[in-house]
Amino acid sequence: MTRAARAALLRGIYVIANEGEPDPSAIVRGALSAGVRVVQYRAKRGIVVERLRELRRLTRECGALLLLDDDARAAVEFDCDGVHLGPDDRGFANVAPIRAALGSRLIGLSCGTPAEARAATSDVDYIGAGAVYATASKDDAGDPIGVAGLQRVAGATTLPVAAIGGIGAGNLDAVARTGVAMAAVISAVANDPDPAAAAARLVRIWNEASPA
Repeated sequence: MTRAARAALLRGIYVIANEGEPDPSAIVRGALSAGVRVVQYRAKRGIVVERLRELRRLTRECGALLLLDDDARAAVEFDCDGVHLGPDDRGFANVAPIRAALGSRLIGLSCGTPAEARAATSDVDYIGAGAVYATASKDDAGDPIGVAGLQRVAGATTLPVAAIGGIGAGNLDAVARTGVAMAAVISAVANDPDPAAAAARLVRIWNEASPA
């Protein structure tokens, strides 16, 4: 798949599955069944090879993107669609070598300020903006920037923006109305006993609230 074809899928609900959750594969299966087409595998304590291979198979069957948190090398090795980098990750401050290594795969960067968003180069395909709301899912998320802060970050770039941080069914409509391309969620799906139903609810809210 070309870089442009992958980038065209950067829209809607973006589900992050953490290794260490009771069943990340069930979370991803539920999300995909609800129509989610952007998935990230996050394994802070190390990739589980069998899991990543399964997620690659599941996402490929559904024509969905599989992004890998932090590890560009593994994104290539396991034929993922891209990598997401935070400020502490190798390559965040100098994306050019990562772009050369990834080829047509996508690169996402975490940005919390307009200045960080403006600094993103043409080697980057999207930014993750937040934390929008307080979140317990990421201990390095920083102080919430709120919807107004999200709008400022999004307004500083022409790249697709994925809002992230404390987003769930109760506040997703406000995020969608800002016009950002995506809303990334973790606990809103992972902590629900029925991940498929939770993801479907989020997809419905997003589709109803997001500007046409």
